[in-house]
Amino acid sequence: MDLKQDVHHMNDAFYRTLLESTKAIPWQIDWQTMTFSYIGPQIKELLGWETDSWLSANDWAERMHPDDRDWVVDFCISQSKDGVDHEADYRALTNNGDYVWIRDVVHVIRDEHGETVSLVGFMFDINARKKSEEELLKLKQELEELSYQDSLTGVANRRLYDAFMEREWDLAIRNHSAISMIMVDIDFFKQYNDQYGHTAGDIALKAIATTLKSALRGSDIVARIGGEEFVIVMPATSQKNAIDVAERIRQKIEHTAIEHNSENTFLTASFGVGTIFPQVEDQPEIFIEHVDQLLYVAKKNGRNQVKAIF
Repeated sequence: MDLKQDVHHMNDAFYRTLLESTKAIPWQIDWQTMTFSYIGPQIKELLGWETDSWLSANDWAERMHPDDRDWVVDFCISQSKDGVDHEADYRALTNNGDYVWIRDVVHVIRDEHGETVSLVGFMFDINARKKSEEELLKLKQELEELSYQDSLTGVANRRLYDAFMEREWDLAIRNHSAISMIMVDIDFFKQYNDQYGHTAGDIALKAIATTLKSALRGSDIVARIGGEEFVIVMPATSQKNAIDVAERIRQKIEHTAIEHNSENTFLTASFGVGTIFPQVEDQPEIFIEHVDQLLYVAKKNGRNQVKAIF
């Protein structure tokens, strides 16, 4: 072996050692035959597959999560045909049936005519990073949910109520449908708090919120908008149905065994109910004020009752 050949083999050994000592997984595919001319032995440590099982690009595609396969393969092929370097994140199948997040960074090798001849790339293990991103996204979603939730009772807060009311009001106008609202105020709640303390008051609020939620459909919303005040919005609901719901809730609250005093009387609630087929010129604030006035009449007339008309 002459000196030139000796140097060539030394260079091969050097680059192979360099490639195989990195955590990234190097690979090369011949573009014409779409077969692997090389893949680093690190692939076995990461995914469990032997290097000699990576024969063609089809093996690469088949060892990809079904939800990722089509878009990743289409994207990589189109970019490679255009001679554009690219990268893609996807879930790669391990030999025990699990999936690991991979980032594939691809460099397109072209000849003197600009034609693609091979693809050279590195696969990076980004599973830990993806899991952190997913956990962060989940945390953000939970925080978003909390930002729309009353922290004590778990029902919607005013922020969500305002957004929901605005959306449903617009939908009711477009669909020429009714929207009903029930305002609820717990009777003599301040005296209850003074007598039993805030801890007992919180327990009572939670129990009543649960009662309110249990009476509603999936399309309805109940929100806490004040200390002991709740509002229910019921899209596409007639006045009669809304009154029936309010009366059913009133009776359930009246018969809910929330400790009050030694005479065994329980907390009650007053209700104002309104229904409207909103038109473009109508203002939701005026409708809400109308329902609030009905609630005021219910309280003024003796409480523990439903008021729907003046």
